[in-house]
Amino acid sequence: EVQLVESGGGLVQPGGSLRLSCAASGFNLSTSPMRWVRQAPGKGLEWVSTINRDSSSTSYADSVKGRFTISRDNAKNTLYLQMNSLRPEDTAVYYCGSGTFIRGRRYGDWGQGTQVTVSS
Repeated sequence: EVQLVESGGGLVQPGGSLRLSCAASGFNLSTSPMRWVRQAPGKGLEWVSTINRDSSSTSYADSVKGRFTISRDNAKNTLYLQMNSLRPEDTAVYYCGSGTFIRGRRYGDWGQGTQVTVSS
């Protein structure tokens, strides 16, 4: 059974940083591109970032470009999202997944999410 478990969320002040982790079990992380999406209160799902299987290619939503960094450690079967210069509008539940994200919907395997709250 594939399991993806996010951690590292919490409450942080504007301008602060957090590092999210996504631990995978039941499958080999290195076989799949991985993604982060988020859902802010009262809003739909928003794609955040994608990384390919060997980390040679990454992509980011314009809203996080230059502030967030996606990475992976295939030896540890873990995906990361380093979030710097956090803003109140980054407040959301963050989900990692090996599945796809099409027209605002998730398909395939995704975690249960970790809450990030940016507030003073």
